Amino acid sequence: MAMKRIDLKRYKETQAISVALEVLRQGGIVAYPTETFYALGVMADSDEALGKLFSLKGREPDKAASLIVGSEEQARKLAGDTGPLAGRLMKAHWPGPLTLVLRAAEGLSPFVTRDATVALRVPGDSFALRLVIAAGFPITATSANPAGEPPAVTADDVERYFPDDVNLLIDGGAAPGGMPSTIVDATGQEPRVLRQGAVRLS
Repeated sequence: MAMKRIDLKRYKETQAISVALEVLRQGGIVAYPTETFYALGVMADSDEALGKLFSLKGREPDKAASLIVGSEEQARKLAGDTGPLAGRLMKAHWPGPLTLVLRAAEGLSPFVTRDATVALRVPGDSFALRLVIAAGFPITATSANPAGEPPAVTADDVERYFPDDVNLLIDGGAAPGGMPSTIVDATGQEPRVLRQGAVRLS
């Protein structure tokens, strides 16, 4: 599939989501705007698509891709045991730029798990949130940049990074940028911040 670019100023968002879901279900890679930066999405249960994504980014195989989900309920299906800490953090900060590292449920792809954990978030108000709600399945949310490069803020950044290998680019204008999502290990009794980002835990 050659890259197709959809400008949300010209297309209805519902149409763009429909096209994106078709590409995802066919095993393609979709670049889309989130509430922070642009991200690269594939279906989280397709090892073939995940392998293409890792190859595209030049990402180390042991660095699991984080996922976006449409609800707490969907997150709990992917997590083996969320526990009270995760529940409190979900309620306080989702939807929003907080990624929770949780115990992974059995059967998840090794591309999205590390040390039996999975990284999940419900994104804040954005195309990403409406896409994953419409999808009903988890989607990768790895930043749309080659490993070691700055995250993409615009669709032009994405196209410059990946002129040939992204199947669909959703142009939502400039993303807000700023800080990426905060990553918190919520597998224990107390939250452990792995990456400080847009959400600060008090």
